[in-house]
Amino acid sequence: MLVYKICPRALWRQAEAEGRFTGAPVDHADGFIHFSTAAQAVETAARHFAGIEDLLLVAVDSEALGEALRFEPSRGGDLFPHLYGDLPLSAVRAVENLPLGADGRHVFPSAIVGGEEA
Repeated sequence: MLVYKICPRALWRQAEAEGRFTGAPVDHADGFIHFSTAAQAVETAARHFAGIEDLLLVAVDSEALGEALRFEPSRGGDLFPHLYGDLPLSAVRAVENLPLGADGRHVFPSAIVGGEEA
């Protein structure tokens, strides 16, 4: 199963240069790296990244993260994937642009919009 991280491009480029992703400021504050499932990603973008440009959608193989990835209750009681530790770039399966559409909402790949795995 894939899980997704919405990330500012500059922060992701820094992770690529360092060979690992240690998280965004909100992740550091909460003590884990926030991810979303395919079914959760669109709402996550709308709630936490509304109107923000230059974002990337990072698809990660959840199985490659092992026991450090835990699904825990969050928004509305839904189980969200949280990674306790750094994200190894070897677990990343795809990195795609997440542009803003004319309506100001982010434009996701069709597999995500349908709530399916990419």
